[in-house]
Amino acid sequence: MKKIIAFTAGLICASGVFAQMTPEGLWRNIDDKTGQPKAEIRISANGAGVLSGVVEKSLVTGGEPNCSQCTDDRKDKPKVGLEIIRGAKKAEGKDVWEDGKILDPDNGKNYTLRMEPLEDGKKLQVRGYIGPFYRTQIWLRVQ
Repeated sequence: MKKIIAFTAGLICASGVFAQMTPEGLWRNIDDKTGQPKAEIRISANGAGVLSGVVEKSLVTGGEPNCSQCTDDRKDKPKVGLEIIRGAKKAEGKDVWEDGKILDPDNGKNYTLRMEPLEDGKKLQVRGYIGPFYRTQIWLRVQ
């Protein structure tokens, strides 16, 4: 009986570690120019495992509160509550999510997306591509 309890406890502890190697959760992104926290984004999966991300909280004061530069269905919508990640899927056999899009609500541009958890899921490498050009950010998991 003690072996079963110990085994079960080990599985529960291990599942917590594995659960962190996903982009799902709450993340704080960092401004490229200032190095300061900019927003908190909640990434979640739909029933088919496709990820989306919504700005849950702005961490900067001032600035344009709406996505005035957006050209799609998000045009002039408030940045808080805005879906900035759409359609990301897990790459087969890797801890990488790609094939989605990420929106920069400050300039209205959509980028092809690639996300990879780092440091046991404490950080998330977020890379947006337009053709051969890309921009990379490291987001921090909010505990």
